[in-house]
Formats: sequence, structure tokens, C-alpha cells
Amino acid sequence: MNQRIVPAFLLAMGLFTLTGCSSPTVITLNDGREIQAVDKPEFDDDSGFYEFEQLDGKRAKVNKDQVRTIKEL
Repeated sequence: MNQRIVPAFLLAMGLFTLTGCSSPTVITLNDGREIQAVDKPEFDDDSGFYEFEQLDGKRAKVNKDQVRTIKEL
């Protein structure tokens, strides 16, 4: 029985560590709309857009000039 506990514990700790890495974010646009993202958006200097994953799993982009604030939840 002890042989099953150790791998299960290690698996649980690994999953816990991975979930701790992402923090949901709310992006507030200049017009007042709010967009929820799975993690902090990445800014692409070349295009001038923030790129992020929405809660439904779809990738999205928003122009830097449209963003008022980006806050972690």
C-alpha cells in the first residue's frame, strides 16, 4: 500500500504546482468592456497587440491602445 501513496502524492503535488503558475486576469478596455483571460496577456512589441487565452480556450488579441487596465484576480 505504501508503494501507491508516494507516486500519488508526487502526482498531486505536481498538479498543485502547475495550477499555481497561472492566475486569471481581467483586461478592462477603454470603452468599459472587460475581458477575462486565463493568464497574464503577453505583449507583442512588433504588432502592438496583447495576446491571451480566453476562458473558453480561444486565443485572442487586443490592440494596446484599447486597453485601460490589466489586473490579476
